[in-house]
Amino acid sequence: MAKWNRRITGWSGRKGKYYRKNLIIVLIVSSIPGFIIGAMVYWMAGGRLEKELLDMHNRQIEQRAANINDQLSNLELMLAHWAFDPKFDYSLSGMDFTLNHERAWDITKTLLVMQGSNTMPRNVELYLTGEQPVLFGPEYGTVPAAQAAAVYDKLLETEASTYWTEWAFEPAAPQQKELTLVHQIPGGSQKPFGALLLRMDAAKVGDMLRTMTPYDSGEVFMLQKSGDLFVSGSASDENAPFIETLRNAIGKRGGAGGSFLYDWEGETFAVTYGDFSRIADEWMYVSASPISSITAPVVAISRMIFLVSFCALLLAAILSWIASRKIYSPVGRLMQTLLPENPQYGEREDELTLIERHWQNLHGQQHALQYMLTEQLPHVQRSFLHQLFQGYLYAYSEEDLLSRMKQYKWEVEDCQFVVLYVQLTGISSLEGKFRSGDESLVTFAAVNIIGELAAEHFEQAETVNMHALSAGLLLIEPGAGPAAARIEAFCEELAATVNRMLKLQATVAYSAPLGAVTGIPRAFEAAKQAVSHRQFGGGNQIISLERPDREGQSGCIPQYSFSLERGLIQALRTGETEESERLLEEFLNTLCEGGAKVIDVQQGMLQLLGAILHAVMVAGIHPNQLYQGRNLYTELSQIHEPGLILSWFRGKVVAPFLAELSERSDAGIRRTIEQAMLYIQEHYMDNISLDSCADHIGTSPFLLSKSFKRVTGDNFIDYLTELRLDKAKELLRSTDLKMNEVAQQVGYQQSYFNRIFKKQEDITPTRYRELSRQEGVKPPDREAGIIKRL
Repeated sequence: MAKWNRRITGWSGRKGKYYRKNLIIVLIVSSIPGFIIGAMVYWMAGGRLEKELLDMHNRQIEQRAANINDQLSNLELMLAHWAFDPKFDYSLSGMDFTLNHERAWDITKTLLVMQGSNTMPRNVELYLTGEQPVLFGPEYGTVPAAQAAAVYDKLLETEASTYWTEWAFEPAAPQQKELTLVHQIPGGSQKPFGALLLRMDAAKVGDMLRTMTPYDSGEVFMLQKSGDLFVSGSASDENAPFIETLRNAIGKRGGAGGSFLYDWEGETFAVTYGDFSRIADEWMYVSASPISSITAPVVAISRMIFLVSFCALLLAAILSWIASRKIYSPVGRLMQTLLPENPQYGEREDELTLIERHWQNLHGQQHALQYMLTEQLPHVQRSFLHQLFQGYLYAYSEEDLLSRMKQYKWEVEDCQFVVLYVQLTGISSLEGKFRSGDESLVTFAAVNIIGELAAEHFEQAETVNMHALSAGLLLIEPGAGPAAARIEAFCEELAATVNRMLKLQATVAYSAPLGAVTGIPRAFEAAKQAVSHRQFGGGNQIISLERPDREGQSGCIPQYSFSLERGLIQALRTGETEESERLLEEFLNTLCEGGAKVIDVQQGMLQLLGAILHAVMVAGIHPNQLYQGRNLYTELSQIHEPGLILSWFRGKVVAPFLAELSERSDAGIRRTIEQAMLYIQEHYMDNISLDSCADHIGTSPFLLSKSFKRVTGDNFIDYLTELRLDKAKELLRSTDLKMNEVAQQVGYQQSYFNRIFKKQEDITPTRYRELSRQEGVKPPDREAGIIKRL
């Protein structure tokens, strides 16, 4: 009631410029000579000098206050920039920094950079809540749960994500408060789990505030208008008598800023105050500087002149006031009607001009608001439908949803709703028409096509871009809703249009007519599930939720080939790139055979992905490090085409694994072959084979044979043969052993020894012995050459 009374009496209790003009006219007519003389003397003797002094003082204070405002704004911008940095995202929630010490060190360096980028903060801290609260200040540390709940957790309970506060960080000393800038992380999150803190240096804050008073004495302070924060340049208490009286005086004057003279204990202070617009709050600064010693003579003369002039004009003013009230009464009533809460406007402009301008502004605002509503309504409608489809509005009742739809200019009274879900396929088979990453562009084009086509067939139809080559469509029809045949025909035309314009196939699932808005999210989810049961390679498919036995709802159960899975895993373990890609393609083709459903194929490929990740772990490779923390299951579940699935598996899963195996295997292969060569040198006289050598060094015969050829350039059996023949040549040259004894010492039967020797050397062992003794021939040392290559 008091507020209403103030509105009604605002203009009658405080007249505006029009009223003053009338009053001045009457006053000037009655007292022109005295007014002119008094004004000239006052202006010449003191008024101008005093005004110049006060104006200069006020300009200094305002300029320095603007500098302080810029410093605080820079701190807010810096902290907001870091709060939205990916370093402080959701990955920090619940992180064990004792295991992730590199991440902890990175955070510490970041906080040190923030602290060093500005001289005002005394310390920059990062607090993370959880079962064991963590505090970087800037080094990593933990906070006792009791202290965290009493001090830090309260910083996360505010509705504002960024704010200034005066906070006590030591529970044992609540009176020791620090000016602190808080920004909850992650930036923009509705559920923050931590906060970045800029704890200001009290001494530097005080020095900054004292720049607003040009004298050694005086008082300067800054406070929130809500009363939650108070900072003094001289470390004065908020309840100090001088500060209390200043705040009361400023409260009586009101306004967003200004200056005035104030007497306190026999001394005059020039008080300047104004507002800072801080984050989600308003601050006020106050500077009180003693200037009585400078302006005392001027003030005395000014008072005398004012007294003389006032006495001369008093009688004329009283008479003028009475006449002006009568003249102003109609204008005052009109101002009460148009601007009941803004009487100060009339002090700057003529009331009649203000009334005319206000009427024009209202007319212009009406047109502007109407235009904005027309422009923004489609975006608001699509945003509402997107939330409705996704089930985000589950807490709203049917009446609330209908009311909101009416506000968004939909006709929903006695209407039925039909939900359609469209999934595009075939982008992987367009032979380069679209590049990787063009899915959003294709989806955008398809949504425009669907929207234009729906507008031709239905009075109310709204299309929503669901991304990932999918779209949602809501049809609103009065009465019993559109007939099933009509929707079926529309879906077929939609699919044909997409085929013709985008060269893609379309799967469309549509619901039965719904009588309640609250049923739309369930129908949309059911349509998505129905589309996931479509058949691979089936072209365009139209699915009705009323007829689940239609095409796309039934199909054979795909056969999961465990033999191909084992072959693929084995090929990956042995590093066979071509074989692994061939088996992967064959595995996917097996899943897609016989009209398999999308969801079944995706489940089969998810199973294969799990097997590959198990093989990665068995190989001693951590999947998170190999795949850089990506959620492969989520990525795979969002792919709906065989070609894209195959390409994704090759590039995102198989290729990194094979590359890592290749890097790790080079050094290991050389060590393995060295062990094999030592084994051959020690047992060449025995009946050794590729299998026995592989068993001895702990590998497979296939891998040993392949690696041996790769490292030495010779096959296993060729190397063994050359080594045995070299040993046989040495025995033939240096001993008189019989041929059967020489053959036995190098691991051969005599008959086979003679044949293999003759084949390799083109002479018999006996002839070789004769020639070597006659000519002193020594064959080259093959073994030494191979070891040298290794």
